[in-house]
Amino acid sequence: MAQRREIQFTIDDNGEVSIQVVGVKGAECERLTREMEAALGIVQSRQHTSEYWQTAETTTKIDQGDG
Repeated sequence: MAQRREIQFTIDDNGEVSIQVVGVKGAECERLTREMEAALGIVQSRQHTSEYWQTAETTTKIDQGDG
């Protein structure tokens, strides 16, 4: 079963937008939100969660074939 991924947006009373990515390990969270951040304006600060510092799991399949 695939792990659940979420992007949560919060807009405060001053119109400041916060984005939190849940269920994504490593720097992939920044890749996922890059376009949204650009559309919203200038990033004033960035706070990484503990998931950011975890190694993303990757799978590599190598087929050596018959020859």
